[in-house]
Amino acid sequence: MQAQEELAKLWYKYAQDYRLHMEQHLAPTLTEGQFTVLDYLLDRPLEFVKPSDLLPHLSTTPAAVTTLLDRMEKNGLIMRKRDDQDRRIVWIMPTDKGKSEGDRGRQVRRQFFEQTLDRLSRHNQQLFIYLFGKVAAASDND
Repeated sequence: MQAQEELAKLWYKYAQDYRLHMEQHLAPTLTEGQFTVLDYLLDRPLEFVKPSDLLPHLSTTPAAVTTLLDRMEKNGLIMRKRDDQDRRIVWIMPTDKGKSEGDRGRQVRRQFFEQTLDRLSRHNQQLFIYLFGKVAAASDND
C-alpha cells in the first residue's frame, strides 16, 4: 500500500473517532459546528465578528451558517447586534453561556487529544506534532 493510501485510511479513522468523541461529549447542549463557532469567537474576544467570517472555518454555505447561528441564538449561546453605522452589518458575540460552553468544548477537545497522544512517548509526541505541522504548512502553500 502506498503511503498516501495508508495516510488517507488512518486520517479517515482518526477524524471519525474525533467526531464521535466530540458529538458524544458535547451533547446535549452543543454540536460540533456550534463549538467551532464558539471556539472561533473565543479566540477573538476584542474583535467584531461577522457571520461571513465563519465560512472558511465551517466549510458550509452562508444559508447554513445563518441557520446554525439562529439555533445558537435561540439556545442563548450567541447574540447578534446590528452595526450602529451600517444596519446591514450584523455582529455576533458569545453570551456568558456561550463562553462557558465554548470553554467546556475546548476541554472536551483537549481530553480527546490527550488520550490519543498519551499513546506516544513525549519525544514521539513532539516529533509527530513537528511533522504534522510541516504537512499542514505545506497544504497552506498549495
